[in-house]
Amino acid sequence: MKKPLVAALLSAATLALAVPVAYAQFDRPERAIKYRQSVMTLTANHFGRLQPVVKGTVPYDKDAVKANVAIIAMLAPLSWAAFTDGTEKGSNSKPDVWSDAAGFKAAQQKYQETVAALSAAADSGDLEKVKVASAAVADSCKSCHDKFQVKR
Repeated sequence: MKKPLVAALLSAATLALAVPVAYAQFDRPERAIKYRQSVMTLTANHFGRLQPVVKGTVPYDKDAVKANVAIIAMLAPLSWAAFTDGTEKGSNSKPDVWSDAAGFKAAQQKYQETVAALSAAADSGDLEKVKVASAAVADSCKSCHDKFQVKR
């Protein structure tokens, strides 16, 4: 049951990466905002499933870790296309997303690099590597949110 799900998610991720960003159009700013918030919610959910494993409060199940990391990797590039013009208002994003586009792009790239490293760690089956890579992803998320998201 797990293998077909992972295969489907990896296929979807491959397709998502193959589709040019130009196709990620939104007819209204609020739909773009909702889309990127949904991606972040799903990412947080699957990343949160790794934390008990990383903290040692639940046994390490390499297949479950790999499945959750595969979903995180699939989601990693998706939200960025939804930071379009017109979505500055009505979101939790700071104006720096648009005024410091280069910094925001660098944060995106750093996040995607850390997710790729987490994916490699999960594939290795080495829990210590997963712990280190998971911490790097968490740091990347925190750094971006600290700089580019309004505190709620």
